[in-house]
Amino acid sequence: MNPKSQAVLSHLRGIIRTIDLNERDLSRACGLTLPQLLTLQTLQAEQPMSTGVLAQRMNLAQATVTSILDRLESRALVIRLRGTDDKRKVWVKLTEEGAARLSQAPDTLQERFVERFATLPDWQQSMLLGSLELLAEVLDAPIQQTAPMLAGGELTRNEP
Repeated sequence: MNPKSQAVLSHLRGIIRTIDLNERDLSRACGLTLPQLLTLQTLQAEQPMSTGVLAQRMNLAQATVTSILDRLESRALVIRLRGTDDKRKVWVKLTEEGAARLSQAPDTLQERFVERFATLPDWQQSMLLGSLELLAEVLDAPIQQTAPMLAGGELTRNEP
């Protein structure tokens, strides 16, 4: 292995480790996974929201969002209501407990990334994006099928 490929792999491992540690810290601090927290944050910004719109806003499949909502609803953090005009439409909103849990949540690695990335000059943002696209291609990592979320593992995994 040459020194450059070794350095790239070391940086990748460091990024993966940072993401994993951040997820553990988040779970310890507020009892939520990153996908759950982002779901609550999305709902806080606009509610009630239909499940379909929530999935669109989060750039996730509706089935994935439904799975996340199942867990949040079982913990009384969100409530789902059937539409009055159209019973097929399901509306989601935060409960008081969900809002309280959200207020206790620390800043996420994702939030810090978005803030810091926004301060980079456009050419550096483009260079970073191009490098990551090339790296994903080298690793045969599909880009289009992934959510824009700094979370490890599957979003529908069994959560604590």
